[in-house]
Amino acid sequence: MKIELVELRRIAMPLRRPFRTSFGTQTRRDILLVRVVTDVGEGWGECVALADPVYSSEYVEGAQQVLRDYLAPQALAAPLASARRLADRVSAVMGHRMAKAALETALLDAELRAASMSLATYLGGVRDRVDCGVSVGIAPSVPELLDEVRGYVEEGYLRIKLKVEPGWDIEPVAAVRAEFGDDLLLQVDANTAYTTTDLRRLARFDEFDLLLIEQPFAEEDLESHRVLSETIRTPVCLDESVVSAASAADAIRRGACSVVNIKAGRVGGYLEAARVHDVCSALGVPVWCGGMLETGLGRAANVALASLPGFTLPGDTSGSARFYVEDITEPFVLEDGQLAVPQGPGLGVTPRTDVLDELTTSREELTAR
Repeated sequence: MKIELVELRRIAMPLRRPFRTSFGTQTRRDILLVRVVTDVGEGWGECVALADPVYSSEYVEGAQQVLRDYLAPQALAAPLASARRLADRVSAVMGHRMAKAALETALLDAELRAASMSLATYLGGVRDRVDCGVSVGIAPSVPELLDEVRGYVEEGYLRIKLKVEPGWDIEPVAAVRAEFGDDLLLQVDANTAYTTTDLRRLARFDEFDLLLIEQPFAEEDLESHRVLSETIRTPVCLDESVVSAASAADAIRRGACSVVNIKAGRVGGYLEAARVHDVCSALGVPVWCGGMLETGLGRAANVALASLPGFTLPGDTSGSARFYVEDITEPFVLEDGQLAVPQGPGLGVTPRTDVLDELTTSREELTAR
């Protein structure tokens, strides 16, 4: 596969409502899209880096720079046998997994479109529909939180995830459990907001029969996660700590978690995400697919990933309308708490040119030197 052009396109996507977590509030997404043109066709990828380095060390401006100055030139330098060879080609560039994932996804999309194969089939998916949950940000008040959750329950989401932080944790979780009953699948996500001084407070989550508590401590702090796992009944899930299949295996073997959230961008792409899935399955640990407020391009790839057999918990693969008034692809629509897995070749979706052009804030095209 000879890569002839790499296009880096920035778009601004306003959110339907502010989305607040322990590390900040988003009102719109500044999104970097990658398009490749190859001798077998074109493909698209989405970079999930946020505007600022608050979820991880990566951020959208830095991702664009590393793609422009390092990753794209390496990809353009000579033909690749397949998208699987990109990781070796760019191995001298340390880190920058989200940028690498975007480029690899675009190459996979082009390669699989040419082969008339869907990404789900290529990765080993076994389902044509996946169960969906929804992530609920920190609300201005408990009554407003209950109203928001009620709307998602009425839409049919099968699982609710509440963002929590010190000062916004026990009361809102207790209120949601009391309002919607014990049958609601409920979990919480701390995004590293706690320390070991909060162990007693975190143990109070056992009162609410949660599916899991996600990433309460810093990503490097596996030991505190291990201690918490031994202290509480609620399963501990890791997100930010898992950046590869090797790190997933290490965390599981240390007893730091019993559930893993897989985000393809965080681990360097969908090929590595599938390896994380395989490692967790071999070790008997369930996984679910996390989300980063993706457009329809990233959502299509996430849904394909979530069709693999080890994804036994509902993921953050919500419908397009959860975050956006209008998506850049045909919208993903929730039906009976599920999304359909795209069956077309590659990602199975393409951008809507009119919408994409309206949202574009910058474009640059890179070719072989």
